[in-house]
Amino acid sequence: MTLTGKTILVTGANRGIGRALVEEALSRGAERVYAGTRQALNPTDERVTPLVLDLTDAAQINLAAETVDSLDVLINNAGVYGYEDLADRAALEQHLAVNLFGPYAVTQAFLPRLIESQGAIVNVLSLAAVAAVPISPAYSISKAAAFSLTQSLRATLAGQSVDVHAVLPGPVDTDMVRDLEIPKASPQSVARAILDALDKGEDEIFPDPFSRALADSWNSGAVKALERQNAALLGAARNQ
Repeated sequence: MTLTGKTILVTGANRGIGRALVEEALSRGAERVYAGTRQALNPTDERVTPLVLDLTDAAQINLAAETVDSLDVLINNAGVYGYEDLADRAALEQHLAVNLFGPYAVTQAFLPRLIESQGAIVNVLSLAAVAAVPISPAYSISKAAAFSLTQSLRATLAGQSVDVHAVLPGPVDTDMVRDLEIPKASPQSVARAILDALDKGEDEIFPDPFSRALADSWNSGAVKALERQNAALLGAARNQ
């Protein structure tokens, strides 16, 4: 999917990967970019339309969906990250509310527009979705659940010509992990890689050097094969 003339919605568009995705989409000729944030932005580019969009606020999500007349690509990027004890149930519930139920609610609200356009959903997750990071267990659990949601959406929406992509980045130089003394990719390079992979139609997107080392083994591995096998069950069930 090339972005020239397309309409894009990016959540968490005020900083980090989200802001870089907005800028990259504009540079690739997007006609309209909706920038979803909890507090309204003041964009300098007339092609950017700000949307007040708190992922935990159903009323805001529904209002945003009513505002957007057409949509080609939904990028669920907004999320939370914290260092917490697994015994802290409140922290787990907060992560699930934003990182799982947030993208779920936004996707359901905008799905009619995406079906109309035969568009794409891009869920920005983390390598923590496939291998937990013990210093942030609630984050890891929520991203793993969001990865399962992504795979489920991919299978169920395939018949309606809506493509669903999972982004699995390693460490990125954003506010979330700025204090960690580890090598990090820039948000700009990650945004470019995400949109390059979207153009190529890649199911799983590994957008940085750290995560890219896993791409070949993932795409040819047993887990990906099992996903395809399980997706085929859906078609078999429908034919019964």
